[in-house]
Amino acid sequence: MKLYAVVMAGGVGSRFWPRSKEKTPKQLLKIFNGKTMIQNTVERLEGLIEKENIFVITNKVQKDEIVKQLKSIPEKNILIEPFGKNTAPCIGLASIFIEKLDPEAVTLVLPADHIIKDKEEFHNTLNKAAEYAYKSKGLVTIGVQPTRPETGYGYIQIDEKEVEEGIYNVYTFAEKPNYATAVRFLESGDFFWNSGMFIWRIDTILYEIKEYLPDLSDGLEILKKSFSSDNFEEILENIYSKLRSISIDYGIMEKSKKVFLTKGNFTWSDVGSWEEVYQLSQKDEHGNTINGKIFTDMTIDSYIYSPDKFTALIGVDNLVVINTKDSLLICRRDRSQDVKKIVEHLKVNKLKEYL
Repeated sequence: MKLYAVVMAGGVGSRFWPRSKEKTPKQLLKIFNGKTMIQNTVERLEGLIEKENIFVITNKVQKDEIVKQLKSIPEKNILIEPFGKNTAPCIGLASIFIEKLDPEAVTLVLPADHIIKDKEEFHNTLNKAAEYAYKSKGLVTIGVQPTRPETGYGYIQIDEKEVEEGIYNVYTFAEKPNYATAVRFLESGDFFWNSGMFIWRIDTILYEIKEYLPDLSDGLEILKKSFSSDNFEEILENIYSKLRSISIDYGIMEKSKKVFLTKGNFTWSDVGSWEEVYQLSQKDEHGNTINGKIFTDMTIDSYIYSPDKFTALIGVDNLVVINTKDSLLICRRDRSQDVKKIVEHLKVNKLKEYL
């Protein structure tokens, strides 16, 4: 059994505007330490997966920066989607490249922009999932034990009777709930946060795509026959232009009869908003996280980022302030999920220079 990884790195991170832009989205930013989120993601795989077996799938706009940041990954392993079509086509495309190398490969699929602590426990979880995926030909996902009634995450409900040690049958997937439903999920004890990480054999996922997403499967078959052609990129663009935009959760995981979950007993966050960054960051005695040239007085429980401009805050609380060279964001921490509305406004009003 040989392990491969697919790191999905094509997102734009609209909730992280104005730091996150088209060319430098969330996964390419240094948010918590001296390394970017994608660098931390790849580094976290050290000791588990060989660098030549790690594939990163992204888009044309971000490719150069990813190549620059991930010097240890062979450039041929940086795969380019012509358009973003959600996670099912992304995973399908990466899978046929890996299938060419090893038809029985076990692949870990993970986003490029999550925070995970306790590397040893992370590796133990993945090894357990990989072994079960290999022998069962099942689709294994990692569920994280909820610590609060979080409305920003999807949930997965399991049958509490183990299939084997540490492996559970999945009952259902639930979309991001309202607060009352999230409280109910937390109290039930059999709902877990959907981490967005998957482990399966390549032949298994391609079979499931054929079963549940036949249009995508047909497109992938054409691409496989075109690998060595001079106009592969043109064929890829043509195929992608006709594909439905659909997530792997909705397209496969919610429909398949062989979905399993193993619990991830490590600290995890998908860092989905500036509020999440604040929660994960170190704070001073006033509950503030400060980065840059900043003066505060009677300011508490706020996240303030302003490396290029002097910024002063007096008599305020519970704010997110992000001051970049060309844009300024000020919002209450509890409204940080709404930052994506700014990106929508900029697109509608063709203010591309701020995207």
